[in-house]
Amino acid sequence: MQTVHHLHSRLMGSTRPLRVLLVGAGGSGSAVLLQLPFLEQALRAWGQPGLIVTVMDPDTVSEVNVVRQPFSHVDIGSNKAMCLVGRINMFWGFGWKAIPHAFGEGTAAEPECDLLISCVDTRKARHQIAESFKKFRAPAYHLDLGNNASSGQYVLGQPRDRTVSARAQETRLPTVFELYPEIADSTLGESPLPSCSAVEALDRQEPFINQTLAVSSLAMLARLLRYGQISYHGGFYNAETGRIAPLLVCPDRFAKMRRTAKKQPSRGAALGKRAAA
Repeated sequence: MQTVHHLHSRLMGSTRPLRVLLVGAGGSGSAVLLQLPFLEQALRAWGQPGLIVTVMDPDTVSEVNVVRQPFSHVDIGSNKAMCLVGRINMFWGFGWKAIPHAFGEGTAAEPECDLLISCVDTRKARHQIAESFKKFRAPAYHLDLGNNASSGQYVLGQPRDRTVSARAQETRLPTVFELYPEIADSTLGESPLPSCSAVEALDRQEPFINQTLAVSSLAMLARLLRYGQISYHGGFYNAETGRIAPLLVCPDRFAKMRRTAKKQPSRGAALGKRAAA
């Protein structure tokens, strides 16, 4: 049975800006970041407070990054997060922040946020994010983006909140880690490292996959923030067929999935197969 998800009570009627922590400023992360100012402008036009954005990434711009990511040759050697946030602040007049280290590897606690957007490409990085939800107060929402050569997906979920009732837990949106636990299983090994060749990098991932996922995921988020509800909480994009299949909201299925997961903790679907469907 398809139904709708209603905006988290923590954010309903909030009078302060939505605090966003974007983890990763590479292919998907940079695509999301460049679209966030338009979400900020839309929220303010709708009479809402807007966004406060913090971006985390330890990587520096390489020559290959210039091919598929929004960097130029003069950016080579600069930290990705610092470079992009500085550019956005200068153009839009924002005061967004950049942190030039990886999530979970800094000397201070990570910034508290309402929405954590993860655009990372390793199981280790996703594992660190999943573990943080268990140790600290989890954000109201977690949006994860991932892709392979010609397809990708985005999933919006609600990390478990120990302060809410068991009934509320049964109806919350499952996170990507609950739907597809293998993507945060660091024991499975990692995918091959990005190529040092620009041509080979384009062979490993077709252009515009990241931008398609970024725009689609933020369009979903915009509807949730404007109307207070959505009927889907993710999508699977296939560049070969041009199809985007929505991940529908279904509390009954979510509850059944959680009951099954308690009996079979290792249960999970193959993310790549779902993305290519």
